[in-house]
Amino acid sequence: MIPFGEDAARLIADASGFQEVRADIERRIERLRRQLKKIGNVGLESLDNLTELETRFQRLHTQLSDLEAARDALREIVRRINTESRRMFLESFETIRGYFRELFRRLFGGGEADLVLEDPEDVLECSIDVVARPPGKELRSISLLSGGEKTLTAVALLLSIFRSRSSPFCILDEVDAALDDANIGRFVNVLRDFQQNTQFIMITHRKPTMAVTDVLYGVTMEESGISRRLSLRFEDVDEQGNFVAAARKARAA
Repeated sequence: MIPFGEDAARLIADASGFQEVRADIERRIERLRRQLKKIGNVGLESLDNLTELETRFQRLHTQLSDLEAARDALREIVRRINTESRRMFLESFETIRGYFRELFRRLFGGGEADLVLEDPEDVLECSIDVVARPPGKELRSISLLSGGEKTLTAVALLLSIFRSRSSPFCILDEVDAALDDANIGRFVNVLRDFQQNTQFIMITHRKPTMAVTDVLYGVTMEESGISRRLSLRFEDVDEQGNFVAAARKARAA
């Protein structure tokens, strides 16, 4: 039976719609084929590779967690060390500061001095300024003092540290070179206070300093190019400068 009229027109419209749908499906199929072609061949070992990568990821993730935990632990240790270091530093600083003020006045016969933190909020990183005012002068930085004043100020600071934490030995290399006799006298008087805990070895050319020592060592060159070491204990010499042992032998003879 051949359709006519409206039936024929509907069939023609349905056929046109089918062609459009078919063309759209074919375009989608072609697009999917191109995508599959880009993907390439499917590797049969892909699942094994995936398992290996997952295992490696888990191992690296565990290591990362351990490192982060170690980092946090180290940060806590550093924080505790900084806190304890700050406490110990401030305690030592205040102790040395008090001794420094006292010894400065004794070495100079008056005046005043102080140790000043450049940044009290960051004591572990800031600088320390040494200010001093010898008798009859203005308060100033140690860099503005004379050579002898710098020497006495440095000795006061050194001995302040020794008093805070004593040491069995101390070597002083010509620290009295820039001092006059009056300052040397005050200097050696201060040293006597430390003799019970510290043995001082002094290199000096000044007679007032030599006179207060227990043992005197010297080097002489009686012949050219030949050095000879001499030693002398002052307890072996009488008031006239004679050796006690030699005088006894002379009297015995």
